[in-house]
Amino acid sequence: MTDGIHDMGGMHGFGRVEPEADEPAFHAEWEARCLALNRAMGAIGAWTIDEGRAGIEMLPPGIYLGSSYYGKWARRLENMVVARGFAGADELAAGRVARAGKPMQRKFTVAEVPRTLTRGSFFRKATAPARFTVGDRVRTRNIHPTTHTRLPRYARGHVGVIEAIRGCHVFPDSVAIGAGENPQWLYTVLFDGRTLWGDGTDPTLKVSIEAFEPYLEPTQP
Repeated sequence: MTDGIHDMGGMHGFGRVEPEADEPAFHAEWEARCLALNRAMGAIGAWTIDEGRAGIEMLPPGIYLGSSYYGKWARRLENMVVARGFAGADELAAGRVARAGKPMQRKFTVAEVPRTLTRGSFFRKATAPARFTVGDRVRTRNIHPTTHTRLPRYARGHVGVIEAIRGCHVFPDSVAIGAGENPQWLYTVLFDGRTLWGDGTDPTLKVSIEAFEPYLEPTQP
């Protein structure tokens, strides 16, 4: 859910980010297998990237905070294959098939592997002109949807300036709940750090986010 523990941007109390020196792509073989399985399910059309993101957002806080990066992916994978009828919870627990599998939407072959490693284009033809132009002041809507959104909590209800227009793209909020692509204009919005976190913030700090048009409303200079 969008206001869940996963939306950690701007939150305090988690300490500094500590990058791992010479970090490997995977810390264990199961992580590589987890990535492969998740990519394969996306490749056959089992779910979209935004439905997958929503699946991680629905993990309970204790599991989310207590899991590694690929641990979250593994939990999401298990939950979604069960929810979509590709396997039963009893089969996952037993580690073996107990009944006939659900037919897949399409067959996934070795030749298609390279395609799964590159992200497709989400650009779509616009059905209406962009509402905003570069330089416009806008306010992000103070929304609290119970489903997926790409508008971070720390940026809601604040005034920024349109820095760039990125074209019309698939709207994640709609796709994640099975409501279709619903293409929307996408903008880069620039905020002064003090607008987001108060006067005690470094005065040189600027923050840019990518924001879809439904997240924005015009504001007076």
